[in-house]
Amino acid sequence: MKHRIFIADDHRIVRDGLRALIEKETDLALAGMAEDGRQALKMVRKLEPDVVIMDIAMPGLNGIDATRQIVDAVPGAKVIALSMHSEKQLINGMLRAGASGYLLKESAFEELIKAIRIVCRGKKYLSPEVTDIVLSDYLDHPGENPVSHTPGLTLREREVLQLIVEGHSTREIAGRINISVKTVESHRSNIMRKLDLHTVAELTKYAIRHGITSVD
Repeated sequence: MKHRIFIADDHRIVRDGLRALIEKETDLALAGMAEDGRQALKMVRKLEPDVVIMDIAMPGLNGIDATRQIVDAVPGAKVIALSMHSEKQLINGMLRAGASGYLLKESAFEELIKAIRIVCRGKKYLSPEVTDIVLSDYLDHPGENPVSHTPGLTLREREVLQLIVEGHSTREIAGRINISVKTVESHRSNIMRKLDLHTVAELTKYAIRHGITSVD
């Protein structure tokens, strides 16, 4: 039986390249593709693929928060993060969200098929460069578990924060995630209070530092 693979990436050239790579393998089949995190979440819930290849920096709903919701909604799906970035906060964010693998885009075409087969066997896969970062962080903080940290914001607050720093108005945010304008305003107030931040510039810096949005 073929493993069904779903691709989520906001760059068409990347999606097409990964699709071509997967379609060459006799034991893999493409289940679908999405260009942003919210679309990916909706489609994965419906299609229930075996593996989701997830870009981290996507508009509307980033890959970390999309992964967290996918793992909860489709327990059998394995997520492999795909990113240009190797910052430890992004790696730890994806691992906390439940990802089974983390690949850097620069080595994806050499490692992806191997990574898919490994996570399908219930194991984890990290690019060698990523493994070095994780181990270095562990050795620098031997008494801590970087994967177990719980962020101060709720998932909904993280969604609202991402849309705020991407420049969407309160009314646009309400329409995108199907909540009232008053609820968006309440989330905005809670975010600023929890983080003790009071301007969009400060919120943007926080969002970038914690992998909620990207400068891409």
